[in-house]
Amino acid sequence: MSSRYNPSKTLRFAPTLLSAAIFAATPAFAQDTTEAAGDELLEEVVVTASYRAALQRAQAMKMDSSSIVEALSAEDIGKLPDTSIAESLARLPGLAGERRDGRTSGLAVRGFKEDYVGTTLNGRELLGMGDNRGVEYDLYPTEIVSGVMVYKSPDATHLTQGVGGIVDLRTASPLDTNPTLTLNLSLEQNGMKSANPDFDDQGYRASVNWVDQFADDTLGVALTLASTSSPSQEEQFRGWGYADADYNGETVKVLGGHDSFVRSAELKRNSIAGVVEWEPNDRLQLQVDALYIDFEENKVFRGMEEGGPVWSGANYTITEVVDGLATKGFADGFHSVIRNDGESKEAKLGTLGFNLAYQLTDDWKGTVDYARSQSEKTIANIESYSGVGRAGSTTQGPGYARSWEMTSEGVMYGAHPTITGPDYTDQNLIRLAGPQAWGGGMGRPDAQDGFVNEPTFDEELDTLRLQMDGDVSWGIIDGATAGLAYSDRSKTKENKGYFLTSPDYPNDGPIPSPLGTADLSFMGLGSILAYDGLGLYKSGYYDLTDAADFEPGRAGDSYTIDETITTIYGKLDIGTEVAGMGLTGNVGLQIVSTDQSSTGFSTVVRQDDPNQPGMVELTPVSGDASYNHVLPSLNLSLEVADRQFVRTAVSKTISRARLDDLRPNQQASFQFNDDAIKNPNPQAGPWSGSAGNPELKPLEANQFDLSYENYFAEEGYVAATFFYKQLTNWHRDSSFIADFSDVYIPGYHEATDGTPPATFLGLVSAKEDGLKGLVKGIEFQANLPFNLMHDSLDGLGLVGSATFMKDKLEDGSSVPGLSDRIYQLTAYYERGGFEFRIAASHRSEFTTETRGLSLALVETVDQGGTLVDAQIGYNFAESNVGWLQGLRVTLQAQNLTNEDTVQAEDFDARQITRYQSFGANYLLGLNYSF
Repeated sequence: MSSRYNPSKTLRFAPTLLSAAIFAATPAFAQDTTEAAGDELLEEVVVTASYRAALQRAQAMKMDSSSIVEALSAEDIGKLPDTSIAESLARLPGLAGERRDGRTSGLAVRGFKEDYVGTTLNGRELLGMGDNRGVEYDLYPTEIVSGVMVYKSPDATHLTQGVGGIVDLRTASPLDTNPTLTLNLSLEQNGMKSANPDFDDQGYRASVNWVDQFADDTLGVALTLASTSSPSQEEQFRGWGYADADYNGETVKVLGGHDSFVRSAELKRNSIAGVVEWEPNDRLQLQVDALYIDFEENKVFRGMEEGGPVWSGANYTITEVVDGLATKGFADGFHSVIRNDGESKEAKLGTLGFNLAYQLTDDWKGTVDYARSQSEKTIANIESYSGVGRAGSTTQGPGYARSWEMTSEGVMYGAHPTITGPDYTDQNLIRLAGPQAWGGGMGRPDAQDGFVNEPTFDEELDTLRLQMDGDVSWGIIDGATAGLAYSDRSKTKENKGYFLTSPDYPNDGPIPSPLGTADLSFMGLGSILAYDGLGLYKSGYYDLTDAADFEPGRAGDSYTIDETITTIYGKLDIGTEVAGMGLTGNVGLQIVSTDQSSTGFSTVVRQDDPNQPGMVELTPVSGDASYNHVLPSLNLSLEVADRQFVRTAVSKTISRARLDDLRPNQQASFQFNDDAIKNPNPQAGPWSGSAGNPELKPLEANQFDLSYENYFAEEGYVAATFFYKQLTNWHRDSSFIADFSDVYIPGYHEATDGTPPATFLGLVSAKEDGLKGLVKGIEFQANLPFNLMHDSLDGLGLVGSATFMKDKLEDGSSVPGLSDRIYQLTAYYERGGFEFRIAASHRSEFTTETRGLSLALVETVDQGGTLVDAQIGYNFAESNVGWLQGLRVTLQAQNLTNEDTVQAEDFDARQITRYQSFGANYLLGLNYSF
């Protein structure tokens, strides 16, 4: 069995810690149980376990690797206030986390968000529960993972690749871990008090970790049970955009409207992870590992939706303008919509893996690895409308009356100078009915009292790998690997939605079972009546109208994607000397064959009666494509001086297309305008459409890395890395001319005088291959223990990194997830059992996605920000009190500075489109090991 580490190098650098690191870094499909890491050495690591020891292990992994990597050990994960893997990974050099609803969920590696990052569990591709391939990292609790390797440069054995990089999560190896029983309990408290009466601001985390060996240490078992109930709070201003208004003959911008709210949520996550290893002799190794996660998150969004001065038709007066933006004024007359929205997200993920390795000869080992994964997710997102009465009714009450002032957080409202507005907490005034006639899509403008989006996702993945590893002596080649892999993936989305109508229609009725009030004072809006809109929907209270009958985007965004991938790969390990300097590395090649197919629907709206909404007609459609890739890779590491390395890597890598872009669905639209109908120009005619592209190929990049790393102490190093990614195939938005004659309906698609369309051609928007560009950057990182300066500073240190990146795409767009500046800094002190750390991370603005209409993903710009976390604790292992020696107590704080999230128009940062504030979060943790 080949090994990439150099024994002489190992002896020069922390042998105990490095041996443990090698165990943590070895993939499940190719474990190398080196005798040098025996029980005695492992016990030494456990006794000295601390953040400093974890830094040493991570440093050893980096130094030992031929690839350019970042590493986390179990001591990293969970020791800072990390409720999920996402928060731990977000502090690594070149990586950046993305907050969603106050939690770090997304992850960008070298500027590429998670859709373009390969994610594996024990070397096998890991399913997510998102809309696409990208893994939602906050799904994975820290307790189930023993370590993480982030590969910034791949080798040929990495079958799940990504243009950004590869994140490999590792579970424990029970035969290489000392027997233990560890209990963890954390009590959680939000710093922002719940503004909703039916949600709490307190929660907990609890877990049990058990590892033991049996049958003369030939059978090992590791089991983790973890449960989380985590609350979160939010105050959010969400602007519709900015309208043109007249101010003393000058055209200025004014807020067009908003739908803002206070959100409360509870995340419930129960996880089970288990590993069984059996090594009856020196030749046979058998491992079975399983993971099951049951995830549920319930949210309420209570607030107001209101048109602004221009778009609402309200009476308004602008009193102040600054550089073309109306910053102050007052308005009255619009009937505010009180929103008692809710969301329930339920997801389940299960994966089962089987790995059999057999030592065929003294030099060659064969491995069979099989895994099956399944995930399913359902989202029920409801909008529930109430207000001062049904739109257009004679009993409808008065509209709003208030002043406004634009701020860096959106808008702040106040009292109108002359008019008193309605009391939105009055149960006799507020009625369960839409106060605005927004139901035109269902044919009854006054009958829409809410809406529910209820998409479902189901995904399955089977993988099989056959691999041979051997020790060889072929000149500079000292190891060889060859393998064959096969994967079969299928993902289905059904995009369901329903219009909601109160049973009192066409009248309005009182609010059923009000819960109290929700506080919107953060925007100067006072309080509103609170009720359980999602509960009303689930109880069957509303009358439902299927939106799929009227909205082509429902079936137009429902699809099944199937994908099979066959890979032949080989890798040669390099071990030699050049001018007295040790040279290690590998050269490899993958030949990848892909077959993809998809099914969905072509949709068009048919409107036989001009007085009724159009009905959607569906036609099943399908598409497929096959293609091959040749992916070479080269990694070299030259030890130019003692513990100083120059590394270089060259590779071609791919990220597979987003699954929603691969759908074959097509949506046709017709503009009922006589001028358009009679225009023969396809770009100005009545026909248009949108489509997926089932023939999209993966995104491709040629990569180059050059790194210098100086490991000047057991827990100290500095490194600088330059990387360059030439994007040879990126996906771009495009349009093409299509023939719409197949959806033409004589007598319907005509001008008012009966004239048929002058052309049956029109523009269709879609994604296409062929965009080129580049991403380049520089990473600086350092771990500086202060004991090198003076013994009195032992235990004090700094870990920091800075990453600077630039991207350039031919069409002027940006790579999703790329911030041009990322900074990470952690200061720590550990001595005599006392532990203290404070960590700060900053990223500049970046392009990302948010949920728009019908929960569709739409592009937006996040302004970035700075997050500060901290931990203080005491480890009683340093004490002399018997039973206390297994106890660690910690107090953790997240988002200490209450960093907000801001999104704004590109051309004017004052035109805020979203402002979110989440408050700090605190956890009191108890950890006890037997």
